[in-house]
Amino acid sequence: MELKTVKVDKPAELNVIVGQSHFIKTVEDLYEALVSAMPEIKFGIAFCESSGKCLVRADGNDEGLKKLAADNALKIGAGHSFIIILKDAFPINVLKAVQQVPEICSIFCATANPVELIIAETEQGRGILGVIDGEKPRGIEGPEEISWRKDFLRKIGYKR
Repeated sequence: MELKTVKVDKPAELNVIVGQSHFIKTVEDLYEALVSAMPEIKFGIAFCESSGKCLVRADGNDEGLKKLAADNALKIGAGHSFIIILKDAFPINVLKAVQQVPEICSIFCATANPVELIIAETEQGRGILGVIDGEKPRGIEGPEEISWRKDFLRKIGYKR
């Protein structure tokens, strides 16, 4: 077995959800879940098929995001993994809808941070072992940082 890391390639302003599924209809079901949860969302989805033709299956309502998702999925190359690239939306807006899609097995990350996937590769194929989501902590928040966090959440509309 060989361990590798694969960086998700995306501009800083885009969010990403990476997970694992189990069926070819994942792309269509995720598309429906995303637009049902947030009709104005812009996104691209790609899914790594792990049997049959073993193709990257992609969809989305923004061609650039669809291509970005497909390129990342091909680079990741882990069986039954999927990647969703979101524009002008946060994962929190759609994550429950994504998790409720029947064929979704797990979510590895949902973030705007830089992401590296830890990949195991064997003769059979590839699998995602885990993720590195952003940077490591630099300390513990104090009163000033607590105040900033609370103000920020209210500013962006997630708390009152």
